[in-house]
Formats: sequence, structure tokens, C-alpha cells
Amino acid sequence: MQAVALLRPLYISSFPSRPHFYCLPKRTNLPASCSSHRTESPVKAEDSTVPRSEEYRYQFYDDWFLAVFRNKMVKEVGWDSEKAGYDGLIEVASRLMLRRTPSDTTDAAVRILRSLFPPFLLHLYKSLVSPIGGGKLAAMMVARVTVITCQWLMGVCKVNSVDLPDGSSWESGVFVERCKYLEESKCVGICVNTCKLPTQTFFKDYMGIPLLMEPNFNDYSCQFKFGVLPPLPEDDGTLKEPCLEVCPIASKRRGAASDMVIVRCPKA
Repeated sequence: MQAVALLRPLYISSFPSRPHFYCLPKRTNLPASCSSHRTESPVKAEDSTVPRSEEYRYQFYDDWFLAVFRNKMVKEVGWDSEKAGYDGLIEVASRLMLRRTPSDTTDAAVRILRSLFPPFLLHLYKSLVSPIGGGKLAAMMVARVTVITCQWLMGVCKVNSVDLPDGSSWESGVFVERCKYLEESKCVGICVNTCKLPTQTFFKDYMGIPLLMEPNFNDYSCQFKFGVLPPLPEDDGTLKEPCLEVCPIASKRRGAASDMVIVRCPKA
């Protein structure tokens, strides 16, 4: 989740140790069920030929961002991991999906994102800033704040230019070179349901900024496009991805049924 950390949180009693990056499972077709068919094979996400991105340089405020975000997630889930730092955050994110449908998980993740901001701030931004210049100013602002505040969660990222449907270009994109959240979780379902979909919904509904997120499950990169509306679910290719080959749940299922290929993520 793959979620954004533009935040001004409440009191945190303690800070965890420096984060260790971890990630989530993978998703295939649109429905919330999981099936096995001899169709497409799982995506090979761990490929030694894929170049590694430059390492993110730890910042003094990263522990604070992690503590705040995890605190909000724990409050929503009603459970906390015994693990410290980023490893514990990933376990809580996995628990967020437990006994929930994908849509319920997405709704819960949206509530977590909303809880990171004072309600009046979101309302003012949507009412006063988002309409300026057809939304260009707001989109460019959040792209820059995302880069400043979210690299502890996603890894190295930078602002880039994105093309809009009308043919114009804005410097309102964020390119994540290799998402830590996805890489460590190894799950498309967690990426889609706790990060991509809720983040898109949060920015559009509560900040007035359209957002399209395009995770790449082969090299773990992700492109944020602020100012661009996402496609309808039935047209979103991200929601039709097969399980990651490295997904631990998919591996267990393949072991139990070696003649079958896992196509749908159990958490998607």
C-alpha cells in the first residue's frame, strides 16, 4: 500500500528500527476467486537478468513515516505483528486481506489512507487546489510530495512526464524503479488490493486528482500517472495478471497439483 505517505499523523509512542523491505502477492483476472487452468504460466518475477535499481538512501524521518503508517494499518486490522520495522508492516498488510474480499480489502486500505490526513485538509485541497489550471497544479504537487515522502515504502523513484489523453504532457508522473512493497511481498493481490486500487480511489475521490498506477510484475517497476483516469476494471490489464512464480502461496498450490498452472492469485 503501495500507498502514499503524504501525511501529518497523530502521536506515535515509539519508532521501529530501520525498515527492511518486504512485499505482496500477485493477481490475475478480475473476479475475487482463484482457479487453476493450463493456460498462461506464472510470471517470473525473480530474474537475474533484470537490472537492479540504485539503492535508496535511508533518511532520518523514514522510521517516523513507517511508524505512523503501520499504526494506522494496525488500527484498521485490529492486529499487529511481532516483527519490527518493514517486515512487520508487510505481515500486517497480509492480515488486512485475511477473510476479506478484494473489494473489502480495497475499502479498508482507502480508510487507512484517509486516516493519515486531517479531514479538513483533504476537503480544502480538493475544493481549492485541485481545480486550478484544470488540475495540473495539484497533480504536479502530489507527484513531488510522493517522491519526497514515499521512497521508504516503494524504493527509489523520480518525477517524470506523462502523456494525457488530450495529447498534452505534464510533469506529474512518478516512476518507481523497483517497488520494494511488491518485491518483498511477492504477491499481485496485495499490490493490487492494498496499494494500486485504493491509492487510485483515494486521490480521485478525496483529493480530486485522477490517478493511474501501472505496476510491472516482471521488473517490479511502477508508473504513477497523476492527472490520468484509470481504465474500467474490465479493461485494466493489471487485474488480469497471473500469479508471480515466486509467490509462496502459488508455489504451495503448484506443489499440490503439479499438472496445473496457477493463474489466479488466491488473494486477488
